[in-house]
Amino acid sequence: MALPHAACCAFFLKILVLQPRKAAAIRKSFQRPKFWVMGFGWCLAACAGAANTIAFKCWHLYASHVTGSTSNIAFQLEGHQQGEYSSETLKEAFLLVFSFFIGAYTCGILIDKNQVHFLGKAFYGLALVLNSALLASAAFVPGRLLPACLVAAACGLQNAMCTSHFGAIIRTTHVTGTVTDIGSTMGRISMIYLRNACQRAPLNDIERAEIGVDARKLGVLSGLWTFFFTGGLIGIYFENVLPGPVAFLVPASVTGSMGLFYICLL
Repeated sequence: MALPHAACCAFFLKILVLQPRKAAAIRKSFQRPKFWVMGFGWCLAACAGAANTIAFKCWHLYASHVTGSTSNIAFQLEGHQQGEYSSETLKEAFLLVFSFFIGAYTCGILIDKNQVHFLGKAFYGLALVLNSALLASAAFVPGRLLPACLVAAACGLQNAMCTSHFGAIIRTTHVTGTVTDIGSTMGRISMIYLRNACQRAPLNDIERAEIGVDARKLGVLSGLWTFFFTGGLIGIYFENVLPGPVAFLVPASVTGSMGLFYICLL
């Protein structure tokens, strides 16, 4: 039975006009960062991965693991009531979270929603130089908790700086959200293919656009996880060959060099 004229017009309008427009809008919804931007973020992720493993190797504390430290506060409070844990452990967990917060707070003072201040782009470089100074200080400050807090503050500063400048997709000091995004993105791609396989239908313009956008996101996210993991391996290696916390000078030299380059040349 032939379709009415109005229904035919609506069908062809959807196929020839609306679908391409919607597909174009989807493609514009996410633009993969420029290569130098991705390289910048991946390098910082490697530095954070190194700093995190060095901190654990030296002091058995994860400097950027705010989720775990927050849960540890809850455990310590419960145990403190029953006399099973010391207040020292509770103080450690609280100060690690607070130090990460202070680092992020400092970034908020320096960088306001990616706005240019009276010193211009140099404020991003200043944040990186400050990050480097915190890591370098942790290499020489005696004790256990204070240097770990310095590393946590450096991680908070770096993470806030990257999310302010590159958007929430770029997280460089932890990978919980990154792995979440990788999983959900791969799930969306798989669902599109499974749905079309069950219906024995080819991909339309909108579906191809959605897959293309998600594939670009996967490239960025997978790189972040890979470099964070690689940085962790690098941190373990340097902590083994250098005298303990001195290994922090490795990520500190990288972030400091990037900060000075940003100030001088960008």
